[in-house]
Amino acid sequence: MSHLTRRELLLGSSATLVAASAGAFAAGSASANAHSLTLSHLDYGILPGTVTRCMLSFAPDGPPPVLRVKQGEMAAIVVTNALDEASVVHWHGLRIANGMDGVPYLTQYPIGAGEKFRYAFTPPDAGTFWYHPHCNTLEQMARGLTGVLIVEEPTDPGFDSDLPLNIRDFRLGGDGQFISLFKARSAARGGTLGTVSTVNWKPAPDFDLQAGSLVRLRLAVTDVTRVGSYEIEGGEAMVIAIDANPLPVPVPARGIELSPGQRADIALRVPDREEDAVRLVLKRKFDQKVIARFLPRGASVKRSLNELVPLQPNPVPRPDLNNAEVLDFIFGWSPEGDAPQASICGTLGYTFWSINRKAWPGDVPGPFDPLAVLKTGKTYVLRLRNETPNDHPIHLHGVSFHLLRSNKRKLAPHVTDTALLRSQETMEVALVADNPGDWAFHCHVIEHQKTGLAGFLRIEA
Repeated sequence: MSHLTRRELLLGSSATLVAASAGAFAAGSASANAHSLTLSHLDYGILPGTVTRCMLSFAPDGPPPVLRVKQGEMAAIVVTNALDEASVVHWHGLRIANGMDGVPYLTQYPIGAGEKFRYAFTPPDAGTFWYHPHCNTLEQMARGLTGVLIVEEPTDPGFDSDLPLNIRDFRLGGDGQFISLFKARSAARGGTLGTVSTVNWKPAPDFDLQAGSLVRLRLAVTDVTRVGSYEIEGGEAMVIAIDANPLPVPVPARGIELSPGQRADIALRVPDREEDAVRLVLKRKFDQKVIARFLPRGASVKRSLNELVPLQPNPVPRPDLNNAEVLDFIFGWSPEGDAPQASICGTLGYTFWSINRKAWPGDVPGPFDPLAVLKTGKTYVLRLRNETPNDHPIHLHGVSFHLLRSNKRKLAPHVTDTALLRSQETMEVALVADNPGDWAFHCHVIEHQKTGLAGFLRIEA
């Protein structure tokens, strides 16, 4: 009996999906859950009075669109690659079937130039998510390929408006053109920071909102590097969810620490008077800056935060800690002699980082061994140990995990898909291995991911 290789299987699956996509997508085009994206080159004005050339987007004429789908309903998204290089699209935070996760070679063959791929999935969780490429990841994301994905709850929480905020930097010079997207010296440390902070591709934009109304602000940090603390000043605001998972009790919107890949949902009560602007402040290591303003407009509708319906918890299984197996993961420097392999999904040319002393060689067909093999339905505690002097936002695809404890700080009992592992910190998180497949496990500082700090966990059915 002959066995298909992973590459043959992925190629066959891709061809079948592409062949079926046109008819299936057309049949569902009336659905709010049907979307199309086109990976495109474009020139666009980020800085005033300039046009930034060689940007990338999921639309040919502007920033990536906000995609909205419904919790528990099938969504179909046809991706057309109009670039001159390969790509894939990953749906960050969604617990969906492995074949739809969008990781080159691990879950699908890269989408070549001029090709299409139809992603179809049913999101079990509501909340704020985002999407981005997982092929040529640093360059494509740095040039603009990051978009917000919203999974709407069946029950309306009662907001008057809903405002997604795509928060990210671009590395631009004073002339508005891209400068080097990374520096090797920085990649071997905390990562290369951007030079221009933007919200929805605009530096410090103003948003007009109905005075006295209730607004759901959806903060999505889609940056490739920056860790920061966010705060709402000048208005009554509460954090109601982090990384798509509702908080048991909302907390004031102050000191919200978010690393690349993380999200925060904030309930804002807009002030009654037009002169009372609300500010979104990014607090960095040595300074702070206003990155967006929310301006009351018109007569106040006099809403109250107490009118909102509390968000319902997502159906993430609770771990059985009494019967959990502990798995250890060490995040550290790369062993001597490791080098990245050439790939159509790009390489930065360096290997600086590793997980369990093993550096990820790059996005190539493999075969590779998983960092660990988990059994479906079993509870695991992942002990994450950071041996480095740098922070690492650790992201696991396909499943969500519960924060348990840290040797350096008290952790809120929260559910997430991305956890910021501080320098020299050991953190324990727990999960139920409820989604079979090979799931990428990596740092979401993209330079770290692309220089070795990546691998995958296998959940066996």
